[in-house]
Amino acid sequence: MQFNVRPYVCGALGRIDTAILGKLTGAGPRVRPALQTPEAALFSSAPLPPYHRAADSYAFAWGERRPPAADDWMTVAETYETPGLVGDGPDVTLHTGALGLVDVYYVRLGEAVYFSSLIQPLLSLVPVAIDWSAWASILQVTFPLGEATPYTEVKRLPGSSALVWRHDRVSVERRLPRWLRTEPYEAWTSPAEIVELLHQVYAEYDGRKLLVPVSGGYDSRLLASVAKARGADVESWTTSPDDGTDTDIAFARAITKELGIPHRVITQDPADYPADAVEVARRLEYLTPHHAWYAPFAKEVHGAGRILVDGLAGGPLLKNFMVSGAALEARTQAERSAAVLGSLSLGAPSRPFLSKAAAEWMEESVREQFAAATSMLHGHRAELPLSVLHTRTVRGIARSAVNLVGPEASFAAPFIHPDFFDAALSVGVARKDKGRFYREVLHAADPRVAALPSTNVVKQPLQRVPLRSTAAPARNYAHGMLETLVSRVPGLLSEELHEVVAGGPDALTRFSGWNDRFWVRGLVLFGLWLSDFENDLSELVPPFS
Repeated sequence: MQFNVRPYVCGALGRIDTAILGKLTGAGPRVRPALQTPEAALFSSAPLPPYHRAADSYAFAWGERRPPAADDWMTVAETYETPGLVGDGPDVTLHTGALGLVDVYYVRLGEAVYFSSLIQPLLSLVPVAIDWSAWASILQVTFPLGEATPYTEVKRLPGSSALVWRHDRVSVERRLPRWLRTEPYEAWTSPAEIVELLHQVYAEYDGRKLLVPVSGGYDSRLLASVAKARGADVESWTTSPDDGTDTDIAFARAITKELGIPHRVITQDPADYPADAVEVARRLEYLTPHHAWYAPFAKEVHGAGRILVDGLAGGPLLKNFMVSGAALEARTQAERSAAVLGSLSLGAPSRPFLSKAAAEWMEESVREQFAAATSMLHGHRAELPLSVLHTRTVRGIARSAVNLVGPEASFAAPFIHPDFFDAALSVGVARKDKGRFYREVLHAADPRVAALPSTNVVKQPLQRVPLRSTAAPARNYAHGMLETLVSRVPGLLSEELHEVVAGGPDALTRFSGWNDRFWVRGLVLFGLWLSDFENDLSELVPPFS
């Protein structure tokens, strides 16, 4: 990992133990001091000048967008979606972005907090202990919830949160972002106004070389259409999402041809899948089984010399992505929350993957974690899309742009720009139902491109292609990791899955369905984590044993 664009940072606030701080700074990438005071320390892998400095105050930020001047930390967080460290007299504040896209991890030791933008260096300060609840959510919904990480003593600072050193103690400060402070009532924003807002967001990148990946879906064709309409220097790349159809590639070729954008297909080799899966899992610090398919693409982006324009958050904001009919029709809060969690969770596999005790414990644990992570959204007019944005988007899907493209290359996420985000959120979910509003937006951007086939609405028969993730190299890798689970946590898996694992790698060919594949990927991720930390973990006693 090369921190070319976004630096690696670490530091501390509170009553800092210099020996512990020295251990932290020596455990990760090479860093240099950006700030050192009795109550605050900040180190960075690259020069990190403050964006504000006065006699008794300072302010640092290390996200993709840099604030121009000092402001309240929450204003900085929600305007620029950046974490930062702010000092004002005796007070020191370590804050996240409003959504928390760029991670801030921390541990508490004594009367100080030690923080890092990576988990691994913090493990030099605390014992490696498994957070079973975090793994429950990683397996069931494919990402952790709330502040959880795979490690009990390492926490993640959620979006719109801060750690504050004040009155000789460190406390957590949580605030409501602007989209919760004032409900975005229906303003009847038109599709043409949405497109114009995208033009305004793109104006920040005028004169820069852009790379807009086109997948054949709504988000990418909208971003490509607007970039082309602005006359930007833009290229488009596509790769296989490893979904078994590669419809994305065929549809993307039609879209880029219509727009007149240079198009390139990044190929993938099934033989490379195990190495890609392991590299991505470790780089994402075991937080999600997603994104192994993205590895070859991200490596090419690193040398492209272009800003990657990512469609992050487009689905929840513009077309009710992951919002089911049951969620829209729910009459009570409990029904609504259950429906959203049901959409976010993996469906039942073709046969039981987990033991009965493990499955029951996991379901209860994830339900409690999801309720806690989304409680601030209950009753809000935009509760449904925000529930997806504050969980799946931030903790799972954002990893491709934030942690695989960045920190080597820059990425832009136009849909989370404050002006666009607020306008799109104000459009009621009824207008977005079944993608109607999004299709109107696409038509306003480019009617010819809007009319082309989309992976969001596939009506014609699909041509099947082999999956990298189920080919022989992947089966061999997956089987090895499942054997680790069988030996280390035998009570996790069902008797049926124990029999499958005993049958060898080719027995995994029976798991060809979508849900089966994702259950396997999650369990394989867990097996890799157990293998990588085999010498650090004591005896595993799961809560369902």
